[in-house]
This record gives sequence, C-alpha cells and structure tokens, in this order.
Amino acid sequence: MAAPKLSGAEIRQKFLGFYADRGHQPLASGSLVPEDPTVLLTIAGMLPFKPIFLGQKNSEYPRATTSQKCIRTNDIENVGRTARHHTFFEMLGNFSFGDYFKEQAITWGWEISTQAFGISPANLVVSVYEEDDEAFDIWQQKIGVNPKRIQRMGADDNFWVSGPTGPCGPCSEIYYDFHPELGDDQIDLEDDTRFIEFYNLVFMQYNRDVDGQLTPLKNKNIDTGMGLERMAQILQQVPNNYETDLIFPIIQTAATASGVDYAAASDEQKVSLKVIGDHVRAVVHMISDGIRASNTGRGYILRRLVRRVVRHGRLLGINGAFIDAVAETAIAMSETAYPDVREQAVKIKSELQREEAQFLKTLERGEKLLAEVITTVKSQQQTVIPGADAFKLYDTFGFPLELTQEIAEEQGLTVDEAGYEVAMQEQIDTGRGAVQEIDLTVRGAIAELAKSLKPTIFLGYQQIQHTSNIVGIVVNGAINEEAEAGSKVQILLDSTPFYAESGGQVGDRGFLAGADLLVQIDDVQKEADFFIHFGTVIRGSLRQGDQVNAQVDGNSRRRAQANHSATHLLQAALKQAVDPEISQAGSLVNFDRLRFDFNCPRPLTAKEVQAVEDLVNSWVAAAHGAEVAVMPIAAAKAKGAVAMFGEKYGAEVRVVDFGGVSMELCGGIHVDNTAEIGAFKIISEAGVAAGIRRIEAVAGAAILDYLNVRETVVKELGDRFKAKPDEIVDRVTALQEELKANIKQLTQAQGDLAILKSEQLLTTAEKIGNYAVIVAELGNVDGTALQTAAERLLQKLGAGVVVLASVPAPDKVNLVAAFSKEVNDKGLQAGKFIGSIAKICGGGGGGRPNLAQAGGKDPSQVAAALQQAKTDLTIGLQ
Repeated sequence: MAAPKLSGAEIRQKFLGFYADRGHQPLASGSLVPEDPTVLLTIAGMLPFKPIFLGQKNSEYPRATTSQKCIRTNDIENVGRTARHHTFFEMLGNFSFGDYFKEQAITWGWEISTQAFGISPANLVVSVYEEDDEAFDIWQQKIGVNPKRIQRMGADDNFWVSGPTGPCGPCSEIYYDFHPELGDDQIDLEDDTRFIEFYNLVFMQYNRDVDGQLTPLKNKNIDTGMGLERMAQILQQVPNNYETDLIFPIIQTAATASGVDYAAASDEQKVSLKVIGDHVRAVVHMISDGIRASNTGRGYILRRLVRRVVRHGRLLGINGAFIDAVAETAIAMSETAYPDVREQAVKIKSELQREEAQFLKTLERGEKLLAEVITTVKSQQQTVIPGADAFKLYDTFGFPLELTQEIAEEQGLTVDEAGYEVAMQEQIDTGRGAVQEIDLTVRGAIAELAKSLKPTIFLGYQQIQHTSNIVGIVVNGAINEEAEAGSKVQILLDSTPFYAESGGQVGDRGFLAGADLLVQIDDVQKEADFFIHFGTVIRGSLRQGDQVNAQVDGNSRRRAQANHSATHLLQAALKQAVDPEISQAGSLVNFDRLRFDFNCPRPLTAKEVQAVEDLVNSWVAAAHGAEVAVMPIAAAKAKGAVAMFGEKYGAEVRVVDFGGVSMELCGGIHVDNTAEIGAFKIISEAGVAAGIRRIEAVAGAAILDYLNVRETVVKELGDRFKAKPDEIVDRVTALQEELKANIKQLTQAQGDLAILKSEQLLTTAEKIGNYAVIVAELGNVDGTALQTAAERLLQKLGAGVVVLASVPAPDKVNLVAAFSKEVNDKGLQAGKFIGSIAKICGGGGGGRPNLAQAGGKDPSQVAAALQQAKTDLTIGLQ
C-alpha cells in the first residue's frame, strides 16, 4: 500500500508536530546569515545549535525541533541535472542536548517514517557506521529490520566530524527503496536510481583530540536531518524533487513566461526550468534574510544565482524581464511558513528587478564581444572559437557557454570546449579555498576554555566599573596560567562591564587593574556567550584566578553611546523625511563617527539630507528620555519596534524607545536622554551598492574633532590665499577659471607644436607595397595632440599608415595608429594593431579600425615598440 500523498507544508507540519508531541520545543528557522563567522551561509540544520554542541552555550530546552532554511552552492553545476541537487533546501530536524540518545532517536526515526508518513517498511533500508554494533543491534533486534537491509558503511559515509578536533560520532541513515521487488541480496546504496537517503541520524558521542584519540562525551547529543524536498518526492510519487509542490509552481510560472510546455519540453529546456525553480527560491529567502547583491561574500552568491536565473530564462527564449513573476510565485508559496518573506516582498522584488536589468545590459555587452570574436575567427579562416575566449565571456560577462555555442553554430562555427574546461578548472583551483564547511573548532584555545566555563555575565548596561575574576588567559593562541608585562593577551572574566562588539557597535576600551597590575584593553569580542577581552599587560603579572577591577574608558563609552543613539534617530528621520520604506542594511558605530547603510534606489537630494539632519537635531534638543524594556518579540513588533533587516532575534528582545520618535530592537549601549547626544552632523551621503546608500555622520564630542579639523583647513587656506573665510570660495573659483584658461591655451600650443613637428615627418615616409608608412616618436606631446597629428599626416599621405608615439611623463607612453580605408580593406585594423604594440610598453588599448589610441608605462621600450610596428606593417602590407 502506497504512503499517503502529502503536500510539502503538510510534511513540514507533521514532522514538527510529531516531535512536539514527544517533548521537543518547536523553534523558528534560523537566518540564512549565520552567527558562525566561519561560514558565509547556513549550510546545515544543526548550524544554529553549534555553540550548544560545543558546550559554549546552554540550551533553553533539552529537546528541540526545527525546519531550517539552508543554502549550498558547492554543487551548483548539478542543479537541474540530477533528481535532487539544490542550492536552497529545508532540513527538518530533531535535536537532543544531553537528553535522549541512540535507541530513542532510532525508534522515533522509524516510527515517524512508517507510521506518521505511512511508508511501508518494505521500502526502507538503513545504514550504520561499520563499527557501530550498538546501532546495528537496535535496528535488528528492537526495530526488527531484516539484517540484509542494514548496510554497514565506512567513515566517509557514516561517521560525522565537526573538524580535525571536537565533537564527532557515528551516524545512521534511512533510505527509501523505489524498487524493493529487486530483493535484498544486491543492495547498493550508491545506486541513486533505486535508493534515496532521506533521514540522517547523527549520534554525537565522542570528542576527538589533537592526537586523533576518541573519548566519550559526558553529555551525548542527537542531531538529525530529514530533507523536506526528498520526503516530498517520495510521498508525492514524482520522479524528482523539482516536480514536487515545493518547486513545481515556480517552474510552471517560468514555463508560461517562456511559452514552453514542461511536459513536452526538451531535456535542456527542463534543466533551465528546474534551475529557475531552484534558484528563485534561494534568492527570495536570501534577500528576505537581509542579503544584498554585491561582488563579494554572500552578496556575490546572491548575484551569481540571480544571473543564472536570467540567463536560463534567455535560453528558454525569454529576452525581457520576467523575474518579478517567478519571485511572486515563490513568495506566495513561502508566506505561510515564513511570514517575513511576504513582509519583505517589496524589497525582494526591487532587488531582483535591479539585478535583472543590470545583467540584461551585461548580456548585451557580451553579445557584442562575441560578435567581435566571431569576426576575428572568420578573418583568420578558422572555424573554432578558442576556449579561453568563451570562458572570458562567461567569467567577465556571465555569458553562458550554451549561448556562445548556439550563436557560434548559427555562424557555422564551434567552440573549443576542452579549452573552456581548462580555463574553468584554473578558476576553480584558484577559488578552491573558499569551499564552505562547518568548522566547530573556531578560535582554538578560546573554544577549549569555553567548554569548562560558564557564560560571561554582562553588567555594562548598569555600570562601567566592576570587580571581576580572571577565568581564562590566552597568549599567542595557547591557554596560559599567567602572562607577564608586555604580553598580548586574550582574557575571559566571569563577569564584565565591557561591551563586546555587536550589532554594529564596537567593543569598549579600558583597563583591568590590580595592586601591581595594569592591563590595557583595546577591544572586546564575543564568541557565543563569552566575552573575550583583547589587551596588553602594561605592568605586573596577570594570573588565572586573580581578582581585578574592570574599568571601562568612560569617555570612549560616552562617544559610542552618542553615536549609537544618533544612529537610531537617523533611521527614524530617514523614514519620516525621505521614505517610510527605508530600512537598515548595515551600520558601524565607533568612538569617532557613525555609518548607516540603508535601502534606497536613488541618491538623497541636498534638501533631504538637510531635512534629516535638522529632524535629528530637533529630537536631540527635545531631550527625549530612553525607555529600555525586555519583552517577547511578538509584543515588541506589536508596539511597532523596528527590527534590523535580516537579523536573528531570540524569543525575548531588548527594546530601546526614545520618546516615541524612535523604537528599535537593540542590545547596544545608549544615552539615557537624547540631550546627551549634544548635536548631530551628516558628513556625507553616497551609494555603496545597487539600491544601497550610506550616510556617515558624527555626534556628541566627536563633532568638536570634526569641526577642529575643518577650522584648521579653513585657516590654512585663508592664509595661503590671503582671504577671509567667507572669501575663500570666490577666490578658489577665480583660480579654477584662470587655470582652465591656461590649460586650454597650453593644449592649443601643444597641438600646434605637434602639427609643426609632424609636418617634418612627411619627408621620412617609407613605401611598403602600395602604401605610404610613417612610424615615429613625437617628443612629449599629450594624447590629444598626438591623435591630431596622426590624422593630419594620414590626410596628406592618402593610402597609408601613421603610427606615432610620445612620452609625456617618465612613466607614461602614448601611442596612436591611423589607417586609411585602403589599409582596412586589406584586413588590417588600427585598434587591434596598436593594442598589441602597446603591450611591449607594458600597456594596452584599442579603438576603431581606422583610428585607435593606446598607452603604456615603460618609456624605455618605445623604440622597440615602434620597431615591431614597422616589422608588422612590412609583413601585413606586402
């Protein structure tokens, strides 16, 4: 009897409900932007629980269950080509933190598979680690699985490790057998046409030390993962994950936009539709979690996925914009399980539309470059486009190989795929170091110390001075009992008034002091729930267990408070004076200034910038008191508190409210009253990425530093120009006009001189074949004058070539080539010719077939470059 067909939403809910009924706390998915600094994106269901598994943080619950959003791009080339490779996927998981262990996990794993989801035991096969006799016995004796359907596997498949050292343990996997009628004697779990692994049970029972020795953990943990998309394929009885209700509606929207019938589509068309279906889910959730397209890090991954969507749409025949429609389908499908996606729909679509429009322009440029490549190949009587050129099109313009091949075929050409693969492999080898893996051994010694310590108690909201105990010392990356004067140290205290860098605000500075001890603290960072104090022992000896007076630098703290509170007021002012849809996209608060990044598709006008500044200063003058409260996140949102876009929050949050004009979720340090800010000044407003603007500003005492610097500059300018402060602008304007006139006269004189010099070159013209040729150096004239001279000479020569060089500066070379129509008709082009010559001088360039300019950096090679030009022309013009 077949298992009941369930929707993806029903599978998700049934899994969470099953474990909730068995004492597990259902928790919301963590953000795709992890707290773990060693990975760019959340790549596994267990990642949000990493500090708990490491013993760095205590869990609020002994058991938990989640449906975690994940993204992996290491096998991106397989997306759409296999039945179950994805970039975005959901991992259903049940977790035990030192509570139940192996037997209970296996029992529930079998029960949810066979009873809750109704899968016949005849369709199930399990694997165990080859040395895990305990798991084998549980499966055989307690569950009753036929021993032939329990497969022992090696460490590569069935032993989970967190890294070279740290928690690890065997795992057991449950597979679905699509063809149980083939029997039990020839089971090969590597045969993915017959088997699909859908549930992995990790038994975290050992700790591996630096020597590779395994010792049992005091508290054993359970970490499991069930692929939602894979279970949907099984229960919905479809041939692959893409045709489940989790992805197929997006595919149908793309098929409609392209006019392609999925059922009748070719294999390649189906691949493109599947890529769109997968990637659109990924980018929608990435943007919802606060990621913005860029050329680095997470932003680059987002941009790459969006561009793959666009180009696969193009392969389907979609030449215009279409991403908005498929994104809406993905948003509608996700909004019940992930309400934030619908709340961020406007931002998601805006970001995708910008990226799509930008890439469509890029594709147009790529097509133009390909046309030039085809022209070159044909002019050389060749029929194959070099693989390096094809890869350049892909790497620089995102131009897909398939599209290059299609256009080449229309022109009767082929593409050197082997050469393309070589270039691709070189790129992969270069970037191999960026492969993402979970490393649970971050910060070595600190992580080791944290295993035996309680989390740091933070007292900095109430006080800036406190007597604390030293519970950990690290010197040069190693745990130490003490540190002498001059040592650079990392210190853990049992409690601290020092704020650790978080939420854009830098860590506090200050001192740790004892009877004969002084440690200067320059920074404080946070790892899980531990505050790490970075500093230098100025005098005395520091010993573990010592009691010290932890003293925050009050002046620095006040500066940071003023800038942080001003940042809150700035966001409120932007929403009120510019656009209520503006939201934070990043920030930095330090002791000297503040930086605030926000979503806005256009630059702010000078009037808007002034209005924002005036509004903030009016709130400062109004002396609004700060009200700080801790409350459930639902209550905070109901009150209208602003959350940082893409930030992860716990069940309870800290709300900072300044008199109703600004109310945000924030764990940072703030002034008690806006009057303490003193004043606020915007320094600059500029774009930093597509759709992202940045304001830099100063507040409080930092304004005096800012004004002092500018006063010094104004005084120096006044002294230099013999002008009063209010006369400096007029004086500089007059000087600029005077300089502009002088430059114009100089340029004219240089041009006239170049022409006079060039007239003398007519007598040096050589005859090569039927063409007159001048190749010469023309002193130190600039590029414009050099081009004018070349054009004038060619007019007088008629059918011929002029190649001129000049050296206007010790590290600069100018080159110009002018070719007559007759020379062009012979197949020679000025742009390509001068570009190759310029390389001899350490430069490059190009231009039109009849006139081109180039430059270089090595004047010592000018003679050699001109000699090569003569040689090439002698060959080409015969």
